[in-house]
Amino acid sequence: MDLKDAVAVVTGGNRGLGRHFVTQLLERGAKVYAAARDPGQVDVPGAVPLRLDITDAESVAEAARVATDTTVLVNNAGISTHATLLGGDFDLIRLEMETHFFGPLAVTRAFAPVIEANGGGGIINVLSVLSWVHVPDYGAYSAGKAAAWAMTDAVRQQLAPRGIGVTSVHVGYMDTDMASYVDPGQKVDPAQVAAAALDGLAAGRPEILADELSRAAKRDLAAPPAA
Repeated sequence: MDLKDAVAVVTGGNRGLGRHFVTQLLERGAKVYAAARDPGQVDVPGAVPLRLDITDAESVAEAARVATDTTVLVNNAGISTHATLLGGDFDLIRLEMETHFFGPLAVTRAFAPVIEANGGGGIINVLSVLSWVHVPDYGAYSAGKAAAWAMTDAVRQQLAPRGIGVTSVHVGYMDTDMASYVDPGQKVDPAQVAAAALDGLAAGRPEILADELSRAAKRDLAAPPAA
């Protein structure tokens, strides 16, 4: 699809990877709603601030009522609580699932009819290498992203006949606030991730492996769990 003259909603569009999506979509000629729980934090010139809390059903519905010209949705908003599955705070585990699975699903359900009514378009779901690699210290995050991967694959098949392509993006650590504690040598540039994702969406690619860590993890999916 051609992103020039597209109309995009980017969740979590006020910071990190989301801000790069907003900036690059504008550079490609799109109109962009930068969605955030606090739209006052949106500071990208040319972006349209949009109030959206993906964990709140009424907020999601209202955003879809406002952004009625949408043709592209970027499900980018995320958190990392570092909650473990056995000892972690159960409320934090629920928050991870709300943010990474139920929230993006709710936003997709709300905006899919809008995109279809506007002649079709595309959806990007920002996932993770932890969709496939599940480590104890990120147990809740891994569970949320694994569920989001399954959701992405299922809705891709449902939305294709409605003229909506779905592209998943898998990546490890990025140089954003969320990974501020990680050694810089282990992080990739979020601007490059956003560019690869948008190129993939434009080309109709179903999956983007944005770093070597994700490419290696995908290759190793058939390996025994102990590996």
